[in-house]
Amino acid sequence: MAALSILTVKFVAIGLSKELAGNYNSAYGFLQLFGILADFGLYAVGVREMARAKDRATVLGALIIIRSVILLLSLGLAIALIWMMPQWRGTPLPLSVTIASLVPLFTLLAGILRTVFQVHYRMQFVFLAEVTQRVITTGLIGLFIVAGVHTSNSTDILYAFLLIGGIGAFVLFLISWITAARFETIRLRSDRAVMVSILRQSIPFGAAFLCMALYRQLDVTMIALLRPDFEIQNAEYGFVLRMVEMGYIIPTFLLNSVLPTLSERDGRGEDTAVLLGKTLMILLLLGITAGLFCAFWSRPLVQLLTTDAYLSTPIRHGSDTALMLMGLPVFLNGLVQYGFYVLLNRGKSKPLIAMLGCGAVLSIALNYTLIPQYGYIGATVTSNVVHIFLATVLVFAALQAMRVSIPVSGIGKIILYAIALGAGLWRFAPVLHNEVSSVVGLAVASVGMIIGGWALGIHTLFMKKEL
Repeated sequence: MAALSILTVKFVAIGLSKELAGNYNSAYGFLQLFGILADFGLYAVGVREMARAKDRATVLGALIIIRSVILLLSLGLAIALIWMMPQWRGTPLPLSVTIASLVPLFTLLAGILRTVFQVHYRMQFVFLAEVTQRVITTGLIGLFIVAGVHTSNSTDILYAFLLIGGIGAFVLFLISWITAARFETIRLRSDRAVMVSILRQSIPFGAAFLCMALYRQLDVTMIALLRPDFEIQNAEYGFVLRMVEMGYIIPTFLLNSVLPTLSERDGRGEDTAVLLGKTLMILLLLGITAGLFCAFWSRPLVQLLTTDAYLSTPIRHGSDTALMLMGLPVFLNGLVQYGFYVLLNRGKSKPLIAMLGCGAVLSIALNYTLIPQYGYIGATVTSNVVHIFLATVLVFAALQAMRVSIPVSGIGKIILYAIALGAGLWRFAPVLHNEVSSVVGLAVASVGMIIGGWALGIHTLFMKKEL
């Protein structure tokens, strides 16, 4: 999924001019806020309720109805606002957002069906649906590139790329529906008691997800509001966020997969310290790896995944500078997510909302101050400050809520892994001059991480049956 998404980024960067690429990224950036609002905390709460429910079909039917209503209201509001804003009249952005709204529409509908695969431990069907979606999206956009569409200034090409994203999302929804029906009866069931119960549980976490959206997703929209050159700004910054999202999404998938087991064991009163300890160590390893690649190989990665037009020059910053500055947030994101899911499992909505709300206010205030003068560089500085704050307070709260068992040897091995990987990436970064050398470098680095991790005994940290 990550590889195909990155390839899509490459094709869009090749196919569209910077101005239209900026509209492409701005459209999805604008919709992400409303997409997270539409999620409303339902997925995380839904996984927990499905894992505990005796009548899963009734819970699933109620979840689908709630998700559909909130989704239509949220996306309807997004489309209405984008057409009303005077700053964007006469630009391709309003129609871009309207077309791109098909992606969160079908993706979030498919997402509620993913709870079925989570509780039945049939995640291979998520793999099938997600990868098929990305194969279709990447393949169709790739056909335009093969046909000779390069740095196009035609809005028709922009709209075609956005529509292709909607087609891929529809396929994701269709496959999810067909395969989920093999494990649960899918019927719309408006059981009032069940729906009220789910809403009561999800509203606090919906507020928490909204706060998370404000500090993670609002910067692109604020750039579009505060900078007259937003198309260029969001072209360069938007592709960086797409790359960074790959570092964000893997911890999310991991924690979504752990949540049903954690919820079941915790509900039975079993000790979950070892499970949480191993989960936290995996998050640290993922975050360290992604963060160090962003920090030390930002230029070759941007060159490989976009074009030379997005690189820094002696007189201006480029996407590689933004990616380098996002290395620390990529690392800290896993810790933020860990704290979020532990508090979610324990139902501690009030402290969670308070902490994330403070992060959202801090993010908006800093972005409003820094973006007008520094553009997306100011946004990356804001992201660093907010992630440091949230990782600190959320991990502390999570450790207070649920005990964690991590061997001292495990911490030592992770530190040695980080030092070895960082030194290796720093040493070989100067030799990555072009796309070919970058591909070879990534292959060599991957092999090196496997050999180094095995030599350090990283794999032995996760071999016990408790996980």
